[in-house]
Amino acid sequence: MARRGGFPGGAMPGNMNNLMKQAQRMQKQMEEQQKELEEKEFTAAAGGGAVEVTISGKKEVTKVKLQPEVVDPDDIEMLEDLIMAATNEAIRQVEDYSQESMAKITGGLGGGFPF
Repeated sequence: MARRGGFPGGAMPGNMNNLMKQAQRMQKQMEEQQKELEEKEFTAAAGGGAVEVTISGKKEVTKVKLQPEVVDPDDIEMLEDLIMAATNEAIRQVEDYSQESMAKITGGLGGGFPF
C-alpha cells in the first residue's frame, strides 16, 4: 500500500530548521518593532493648524493643542469636528507606520507565512 502525504522517505526536509529559525527571527523583529512603535508619537493637525493632536504608538492621546482663535463658545461643534479630524488622522499615521514596518519585516507577506 502506498503512503500518502508527508515527505518522501518519511523525513522532513533539511531546510525546516532554517524556516523555524527564520520565523523566530521574524517574531523577534516584530516584537522590537512593536516596542519602537509604542515609544513613538504622531501629530496631526486640522483647520490649517488650528488644532493639533498628538498620540502615542499605543493610540493614546498625549497632547491636544488649540489656537485661541478656534475656541469660539458659539461654535463648539466646529471645534469638536476639528479635534475629531486631527485625532483620526493621527491614528491613521500610526496604522500606516505600523503596516509599513511590518511589511519590511515580513517581506510583504502581510504578517503571514507562505504555507
